[in-house]
Amino acid sequence: MAAKDFIVAIELGSTKITGIAGKKSMDGSIQILAVVREDATSCIRKGVVYNIDKTKACLTNVMKKLKNLLKSEIAHVYVGVGGQSIRSIKNVIVKELGDDTIVTQDMINELMDNNRSMSYPDLEILDAATQEYKVGTQFTTEPVGIQCSKLEGNFLNILCRKSFYRNLNKCFDETNIGIAEMYLSPIALAHSVLTETEKRSGCMLVDMGADTTTVSVYHKNILRHLAVIPLGGNNITKDIASLQMEEKDAEELKLKYASAYTESNEIEAQKPIQIDNDRTVDYKEFVDIVEARVNEIIQNAWYQVPQEYKNKLLGGIILTGGGSNMPNIKKAFTEVTGIKKIRIAGSVNQNVTSTDSEINAKNGMMNTAIGLLAKGDMNCAGSPIKNKSDLFGDDSGTTVTTPDTHKPPRKPGEISPGVVMTEAEKQKIEEERLRKQREEEKIRIMQEDEMRRQEMLKNKKNGFGKKFISSIKDFGKKLISEEEDER
Repeated sequence: MAAKDFIVAIELGSTKITGIAGKKSMDGSIQILAVVREDATSCIRKGVVYNIDKTKACLTNVMKKLKNLLKSEIAHVYVGVGGQSIRSIKNVIVKELGDDTIVTQDMINELMDNNRSMSYPDLEILDAATQEYKVGTQFTTEPVGIQCSKLEGNFLNILCRKSFYRNLNKCFDETNIGIAEMYLSPIALAHSVLTETEKRSGCMLVDMGADTTTVSVYHKNILRHLAVIPLGGNNITKDIASLQMEEKDAEELKLKYASAYTESNEIEAQKPIQIDNDRTVDYKEFVDIVEARVNEIIQNAWYQVPQEYKNKLLGGIILTGGGSNMPNIKKAFTEVTGIKKIRIAGSVNQNVTSTDSEINAKNGMMNTAIGLLAKGDMNCAGSPIKNKSDLFGDDSGTTVTTPDTHKPPRKPGEISPGVVMTEAEKQKIEEERLRKQREEEKIRIMQEDEMRRQEMLKNKKNGFGKKFISSIKDFGKKLISEEEDER
């Protein structure tokens, strides 16, 4: 029987594309209905689309498999945006006000508009996280209604390369997959694995993936920094493979023997590790290879934390993703950062039921996909599939196109944190801006024409008056002259 009410999310990860469908209950619990994975190593590198045609093929396969499992068409999907192209930059927008001016929501929206209109070479603004507002000399997150003469908005702009943003949109547009909403994957992940206490008191979230490590810093419930490091678990595998072996064999050795931190006395007690029938590697050499790369990843992640927040992480460090499963990873982080309060988030905060083995493993590898699903609030179900066709056969169903999803352009205050506007929606907003600009220009021209007309009438009237007075004066002079002549 076809599912009639479900949400679908697509995550473009470092090495695979994951499609997940589920139902959300009123209590926030999630029932997973289908999970599909497609290898994307040939078209996505470090979370960034570099081969559009192959990515389109992967997306098409994911959608067809999901439709087959759900026995339903899919109207649109939620999409996660991540990858090494993501970075954050602080920006300040200042507005001078008259004396004793009361701050209004329109003033706040104007600051947000001005911030989002910032231009960065080769970079696209995906989202803008409001830090706080400076009203006079005071900082606040709720400035509306406060009286001041100067308003300052502090924002954290989250950027990515324009080429990546366009390629991503192009892949979904050309495969006719409607996008219900695009979310920043790190923010969707944080929403599902961090507690309110951790975000309020200050914490560092580290998502340790295969090719990238994503760092998010929170303080007072506000995202303070976001960065993606192009290093992950696969780098450790490649280092082990330098011992002259296939990467698949190096991956097996990593999973079997690798530890993020090993005590010196433990190293001496271990026997050499068998590489193949003829070769072994000294255990200390193996440990040095693994720990060197692990320390590099941790040091780079810790470097991303702004200096002003390193002593404010009262909520500690939260680790998730596949790399968080490495033995003694908490100890390794403590050695580098000095922070002892470390938690491994193997699963999301929501109650999730599923028959999928990877989700039930609770190893952190599916947290982002579930987090994207949890953010969804729009039914993604289309019409039921009447005739069961071949899994990779042609589909006759239709989708709701991305431009039709958000017909009226949204204002800055209507965009939720973590939402990334699609290229189609940005185009609508730009068209709306140009339309208003044309209307304002038309009104301005009409007003200028009216002013010129009034000025001409005034000048005409003044000219007639002057001529009339002049003629009276001339007539008077003539009469006086005639009287004098008669005398």
